[in-house]
Amino acid sequence: MFDVVIIGAGPAGASAALFTAKAGKKTVLIDHDKSMTKRAWVENHYGVMEITGPELVEIGQKQAQKFGAELVNEEVVDVTKTETGFQVQSSSQTFETKHVVLATGAVAGLAEKIGVNLKDGTEPRIKAVADVDSTGRTNIDGVWAAGTVAGVSVHTIITAGDGAKVAINIVSELNGERYVDHDVLKS
Repeated sequence: MFDVVIIGAGPAGASAALFTAKAGKKTVLIDHDKSMTKRAWVENHYGVMEITGPELVEIGQKQAQKFGAELVNEEVVDVTKTETGFQVQSSSQTFETKHVVLATGAVAGLAEKIGVNLKDGTEPRIKAVADVDSTGRTNIDGVWAAGTVAGVSVHTIITAGDGAKVAINIVSELNGERYVDHDVLKS
């Protein structure tokens, strides 16, 4: 049983996995390697002079793995509610989890398939997004959305921050108190 299954390992998903795994939550990050960031050249990401999208995605995934997130390279085909949480079905595996994070970028098809309420997207060429509250919650208790699929800007810095925000909210819920993650320089 995972604490969190994150679907999509672009900036939003990998950032969410980084925070949940670092907080000690059993996390799996499932990705089918079709992120729109894989086609990006990035010069507007704070703290990074310039980087290719593929490099940014790879670094984000490695950061999440450093803290224990498991990375699975497959496509998620379904998510179903169970008595104890959710069952996430990929092309060849099934994962049991308490929380699901949809970080599927510009694609809201899985969200729609599993019953997440959608609304019109506001970004160019983004037709529909998950209808979430300010914490990232969808209409299905335990299903969250982060990044572009949650209606935030497609810019990597913004989607990464949204993934972190949603992760902090999930960790806070799991812990029963507000979670803060700050590292301090070692002297």
